[in-house]
Amino acid sequence: MRKLLFLFLFIIASLSYLFEVDEILVKKFSFFNDLKISYINKAISISTSIEKYFNQAETIERLRDENKELKEYKILYSATKKQLDSIKEFLIHVEIPEIRPEIELVKVLSYINFNDFTKVWLDKIPQDDRILGLITENSAAGIIVNKNGRSVGLLNGNKDCSYAVFIGGNKSPGIITSGENGSELEIKYIPIWSEINKGDEVITSGMDNIFFEGLKVGIVTEVINSAEMKIAKVKPYVNVLKKKYFYTYKNTNDDTIQQENTLEEKTNN
Repeated sequence: MRKLLFLFLFIIASLSYLFEVDEILVKKFSFFNDLKISYINKAISISTSIEKYFNQAETIERLRDENKELKEYKILYSATKKQLDSIKEFLIHVEIPEIRPEIELVKVLSYINFNDFTKVWLDKIPQDDRILGLITENSAAGIIVNKNGRSVGLLNGNKDCSYAVFIGGNKSPGIITSGENGSELEIKYIPIWSEINKGDEVITSGMDNIFFEGLKVGIVTEVINSAEMKIAKVKPYVNVLKKKYFYTYKNTNDDTIQQENTLEEKTNN
């Protein structure tokens, strides 16, 4: 029955167009024409909206990928720029090895212990036992260590996280580590003769081969003087505990140096 009804309606529609019934109706009843135009405009509007939606989704995905790539290039640019700034401090004939950093985006998988938010598993397979640097927003975020073939992120504030830094315009050296409370860090082993003050900026020194020189760390909030050294309390620029993604930094010059040292040892033996 339904098939016969459908066939009947189809035949009527076909005959209507065949004998120009559509044009007659439009001429006699203008509201048919208005209804037809309204339907066409609505169909075009819906089609355009759907096309815009899919175009926006594709654009967002493309921009997200470009943003990740630009962040990587920004870190590479900062590393190279700091290297060039260091070259200016030496004589023109002094030979300085070219910096060849290796940057990789990594994701935080989970906490290792639920009572310690500064120690996390990362989705990176370590190649060796070297300590790598963690970077976020052009700031030092912590370090990576190899634990039984898995990458462990020790974030700023972890008691086992430490790296070399410079303090203030005089670039006073020190080693930054965890502070007494979770919101601050501490710099230890600062030479007693160093001139440091509250408000001095703290940056990575690159002297430990974990980071390059110039990554921002934080601001000195207090200076404590002791008999043998100074200690500085630091408020970090970035709250790294809220981050889900980091960049890892590795200076591949270290591989070349290690290979040269190994070859030299074999030659001497």
